[in-house]
Amino acid sequence: MSHANAALTPKARLRLARLIVEDGWRPSEAAKLFMVSTVTARKWAARLRAEGPAGMVDRTSRPRRCPHLTPAPVRRQILELRWRQRLGPVQIGGRLGVPASTVHAVLVRAGVNRLSRIDRVTGEPIRRYEHPHPGSMIHVDVTKFGNIPDGGGWRYLGRQAGKLNARTTAHRTGQRGNHYRPLTGTSFLHTVVDDYSRIAYVEICADEKTVTAIEVLKRAVAWFAERGVVVERMLSDNGSCYRSYAWADACRALGIKHKRTRPYRPQTNGKIERFHRTLADGWAYARFYTSETERREALPGWIHFYNHHRIHSAIGGVPYSRLNNLPGHHT
Repeated sequence: MSHANAALTPKARLRLARLIVEDGWRPSEAAKLFMVSTVTARKWAARLRAEGPAGMVDRTSRPRRCPHLTPAPVRRQILELRWRQRLGPVQIGGRLGVPASTVHAVLVRAGVNRLSRIDRVTGEPIRRYEHPHPGSMIHVDVTKFGNIPDGGGWRYLGRQAGKLNARTTAHRTGQRGNHYRPLTGTSFLHTVVDDYSRIAYVEICADEKTVTAIEVLKRAVAWFAERGVVVERMLSDNGSCYRSYAWADACRALGIKHKRTRPYRPQTNGKIERFHRTLADGWAYARFYTSETERREALPGWIHFYNHHRIHSAIGGVPYSRLNNLPGHHT
């Protein structure tokens, strides 16, 4: 493809060359008509004589040979040390006798110049994926947050005041653990995130049992359906509720193909794991809450902000803006 300031496109080059080769124009006359130099006019005429119309297309500016190019075996050694031992350019250059700048250039071209782009388990470059439209894949998981005692928790008040509030709350609720230890309880947040749009659905429940997870899934599928999204596939971890026969039966009844990640590989379900971190920073621990009720009341507003107003760095816009790519909308 021609660059933005190109004087001639491939079609214009062909017309210019044909004026000279077929119509007998002088190169200077044809060059003046197309407002280019005579040298350029002669070049395209020679291309037409030698290669025909196929010679009018752009050619790469890459040199035919590069004597100073890093040899392929050295590049393989650099990438091997980077992938397997996670070494930096200086350490790799010292081992191989190659300048650190050369090592860095090789790593940049391979896309592994940052360690965050390399999988810690396999040492291979991280392969990111995105499904083609909303509903083609959803991610489901459960995350837990300790309940906030009456008066506030230790994160904002400190350990001593937080423990005092926890004892007061436990005295009111009667929840005690071993050795009469005060308990404030745990909130189980069942989360569903669409792979393509990153739209999120969240419910706070009292447990993570199979029955609870199934009911949340049914409500989430209905919630997505109200927005025109038909759920086709689902990815979850290997939690007990997701390995049960009841869960498999519920997925079949809803017409959803269920897939689980490999054990001890949370990276596969990384989109919802990252959402949990955003949920913690943006809602759970974002400000001082005087009670668990106050924090729960703030959740719907934050979810609305996340779906409709918060710019998502991975998609370059708000999640809800991606719902215009629903199947059948552009046929």
